[in-house]
Amino acid sequence: MTAITAEAMAERIGSEWLSDWMTLDQSRITAFADATDDHQFIHIDPEAAAATPFGGTIAHGFLLLSLMPKLAASSEMPAIVGTRMGVNYGGNRVRFVRPVRSGARIRGRFTLVALEQKRPGQWQQTISYAVEVDGSDQPALIAEWISQIFT
Repeated sequence: MTAITAEAMAERIGSEWLSDWMTLDQSRITAFADATDDHQFIHIDPEAAAATPFGGTIAHGFLLLSLMPKLAASSEMPAIVGTRMGVNYGGNRVRFVRPVRSGARIRGRFTLVALEQKRPGQWQQTISYAVEVDGSDQPALIAEWISQIFT
């Protein structure tokens, strides 16, 4: 992963990066259900979920959101030199646009919306995040996410 200064990153407003593709398999969906105690049948019961309009089990929307760091790490988005830590600050919007079936391939699309210094050594970054599904022209999730980066 390339590392650049925060000032250089701020000059890349509007830049876009894609992650690697990953397969969202049933074992990951089930593990997320176990971690969150969200065992709704559409996520964990292939037979019952097959009878729904989804035609099979689907990933939790919050699973797609939680994959943002993993997907970002596999993209070419540069890191900021000297980062000591980054923390979630919140989201301006999150929309679960379409379901993602178990076994689908997904990737993240990241666009730098804003990066501003809040105080010396603290930067606020806003990223547009979309989860794309292989073979679909519509994203599964769109979000605008805010992080605090400490250098």
